[in-house]
Amino acid sequence: MKVDVLIIGFVWPEPKSSAAGSRMMQLIEAFQLQNYQITFASPSSKSEQSADLNALGIKEKTIELNHSSFDDFITELNPDIVLFDRFMMEEQFGWRVTECCPKAIKILDTEDLHCLRKGRQQAYKDQVEFSDAYLFSDLAKREIASIYRCDINIMISEVEMDILTQKFKVPEDLLLYVPFMLETISENTQQGVPTFNEREDFVTIGNFLHEPNYQSVLYLKQTLWPLIKKQLPKAELHIYGAYASQKVNQLHQPKDRFFIKGFADDVNEVMKQSKICIASLVFGAGLKGKLVDAMINGTPCAMSSIAAEGMFGTQQPNGFIEDDAEVFAKQAVDLYTNETLWNEKQAYGFKNYNSRFNKSYFQQQFLERIHNIKKHLERHRLSNFTGSMLQHHSMQSTKFMSRWIEEKNKLN
Repeated sequence: MKVDVLIIGFVWPEPKSSAAGSRMMQLIEAFQLQNYQITFASPSSKSEQSADLNALGIKEKTIELNHSSFDDFITELNPDIVLFDRFMMEEQFGWRVTECCPKAIKILDTEDLHCLRKGRQQAYKDQVEFSDAYLFSDLAKREIASIYRCDINIMISEVEMDILTQKFKVPEDLLLYVPFMLETISENTQQGVPTFNEREDFVTIGNFLHEPNYQSVLYLKQTLWPLIKKQLPKAELHIYGAYASQKVNQLHQPKDRFFIKGFADDVNEVMKQSKICIASLVFGAGLKGKLVDAMINGTPCAMSSIAAEGMFGTQQPNGFIEDDAEVFAKQAVDLYTNETLWNEKQAYGFKNYNSRFNKSYFQQQFLERIHNIKKHLERHRLSNFTGSMLQHHSMQSTKFMSRWIEEKNKLN
């Protein structure tokens, strides 16, 4: 039976630039396992790093915000499943999907919990400890409403699932844990990565359009790297990331062995050459792609608690987790100079990668859940009265704002 899937992307996926891009390609692959027909639509512009979806047999469609042309498009497509990439896309297009295709299953891929990330960012800016006062924001009200309006919400982090169920009282049957879905690392691959003595220097990587990555590099520059360099004067720190702005490039200081390298065309080669990956995030949410890249290439990590959040469960990390700057620097030096410790942490990384991000297991969980919802859609929706209430016209300020903007644009 032919099944049509519409993915509404916040951006066109860039798997080489961001963990979010890689994550989207993993979801696409899961749909393609079932031979679902996929259309990817986005209101954003493509970049040189955008994946070639046409080459994968995926139809591409550019859509407009606040425009009824989307209604004509989706009515003709009549998808069985609509996946929203981040809650902002559900806000913009969800009500149109409901009106034009009421029987379509609506899936929200949260990517990370935006209200958590933004709340932590504001607390960091205010130089105070993060608390519920920062979590229960206006952004949270929008995001949680979006979660309720969807039939199922894909969560990348167990920690964020706990926050939704415990802090916001979101029903568990609206959530599904789907972390990164990755091929297992074979024994041959594990044994084939460069050894401790074949590597040198530190590395960090991350898309600079993502504010947590920029602040992480700033923290490295101002606080952590001077402490590490004092003990390892010959070591270098290489910083990679797409979309490095002028303020990022200004941090480049060869005399301090602090190098802004820009976009990494092959992240695996970068990680294999490096002895330690630093992930010193001071705020953020979700899972960190840089840690996954490090694990698959056998590169132990020096991590903040924010960076490590949701990555390891009850297992040992592939390095150390520390927030105190002095202790962080000392442990980074120990990991860099102690081969026995380094090998131990590398082995933990391979084990964690294979056990926590097993592609076939999570693909099956994802597809089975969608199948069950599709089979019992009416019953599933009846158990989510709050979602139905939020679909009611009296609650749809975004809908009428969109209608108003559309009419206003016609006058210009």
